[in-house]
Amino acid sequence: MASALHLSSLLNSLPQIELRKRSSSLLSTRNVSFVVKAQLLPPPSATDTTGRRNVVQLGAIISWVSILFPVLPSFAVESKKGFLPVLDQKDRYEFLYPFGWQEIAIDGQDKVFKDVIEPLESVSVNVFPTTKQEIRELGPPQEVAEALIKKVLAPPTQKTKLIEAKEHEKDGIPYYTFEFIAQAPNYTRHALSVITIGNGKFYTLTTGANERRWGKMKDKLLTVVDSFKLSKF
Repeated sequence: MASALHLSSLLNSLPQIELRKRSSSLLSTRNVSFVVKAQLLPPPSATDTTGRRNVVQLGAIISWVSILFPVLPSFAVESKKGFLPVLDQKDRYEFLYPFGWQEIAIDGQDKVFKDVIEPLESVSVNVFPTTKQEIRELGPPQEVAEALIKKVLAPPTQKTKLIEAKEHEKDGIPYYTFEFIAQAPNYTRHALSVITIGNGKFYTLTTGANERRWGKMKDKLLTVVDSFKLSKF
């Protein structure tokens, strides 16, 4: 009973309607600002030679420092072929996403990456403050997953089905992962989510694909979910 009250309290504190709006906006490239990172280069000048020499020297210094002070595993996202890493130092989490997906900016979402051709193929991360210490305080995996799917992760007009929910640990921190289907009138999305609590925050990562492409995308999406963890720094 206590865990049910904790879960209800947390869900009531989340901006549910806004979350659903943001989730639906992933299905269209309209009203979405693509994050483009570029660097303006100055026109060629007499300083180019000196600049190139400085770059070479900087590269040598970086190589020397990396030998003397290698990056600790807990500070870096493990790389995997076909995926790119995300390391959020502010909210202290990390994960991998498929190469080729583009980062997009959606108000209120912490991180969003999606395939611009297949709009249902995306991954989004949300972070909310909480007073809970760990995810188990909200209840067992199936109970928490069903509540999140119905009240937060899918619009109320969609028919949803929880396929599986389970718990696992990483570095002593419990995580809940679950698989579900959300059926709309003109498409069905097959999705995976992982949630956890730590650092005074409630984390949700959700990824998925159109049901017709699930067989092709399943392994990639499982890699995304399995890669998510809280960082120690």
